[in-house]
Amino acid sequence: MTLTELFPDDDYRFQMRFIRGSVTEFFSAGDGHAALMAERRHWLQTASRRYAALLPEGVPLLEEAIAMASCGQALSAAETALLRAKSSAWEQCLALGEIWEPDYLLLQIEEANHLRLLGGCVCFPSSWSLAEKMGRPLELIHGVVPGLNENLGQQINVFLARMKPGVAWQRSNWGLCRSPELNQHPERRLPRLDAAVRLEEVWLRVEDQALAALPRQRGVLFGIRIALHPLADIRNDAEAARRLSRALRTMPEAMAQYKNLAEARSTILNLLAGSVTAPHGLGKCGLINAIHNS
Repeated sequence: MTLTELFPDDDYRFQMRFIRGSVTEFFSAGDGHAALMAERRHWLQTASRRYAALLPEGVPLLEEAIAMASCGQALSAAETALLRAKSSAWEQCLALGEIWEPDYLLLQIEEANHLRLLGGCVCFPSSWSLAEKMGRPLELIHGVVPGLNENLGQQINVFLARMKPGVAWQRSNWGLCRSPELNQHPERRLPRLDAAVRLEEVWLRVEDQALAALPRQRGVLFGIRIALHPLADIRNDAEAARRLSRALRTMPEAMAQYKNLAEARSTILNLLAGSVTAPHGLGKCGLINAIHNS
């Protein structure tokens, strides 16, 4: 997906845009594999309980995810053997996080198509904590996102519950941040966007997501890959800059606050336009009217 395609040519709104993909392709190694895995190992060995978690109810989901990946070649024979040799499910959970490039989550489909987070490994979170989300229903996890449950909550639950095995349904989500770090766990206290931010300090953070059914356990494997692009790259693409600016201008204030954009929105719009001061006649109210435009 190009940067232009990432931003719909529309005002901000929540959208469910999924494309059919491959589990094997999504979880396979890509460019920069060695460096990426070295960083994953660093975080898992430094603070494993911060970046990985597995509830007892999540063990069958982990086992099915490993079996599915092995059959579909998202895990090699050697990698599968390594996982099988681990003495506990917790060790398998950590080892899988050191094998796969993407982060992964394990969700259980429960009564009335509600989903609950039971395990996973997230080395590169986008300002959220896996430990705080463990065991919670998806509705509560999404509850902090203004308007998401009201607009798409039920559709998301039904879609995930009805997924057929053998397919990875993929989508992309995006945000803006002030650091090129992949790991943006809140405990790292990385710098936040504000009105004084400079062009070289703003990054587009793209989350490529893949969801695959775990039918035997009525579960879902959720993979997340992170890519970062300097805002300067967006500004150099006239159409991408126009679409991003439109999304930012039409984002509700509550979403701007949630995405840590409220203070920086005017500045970022000016940076995208190639200016350093607010356009003549366009005050704060005109500029502030989701980075979750996905």
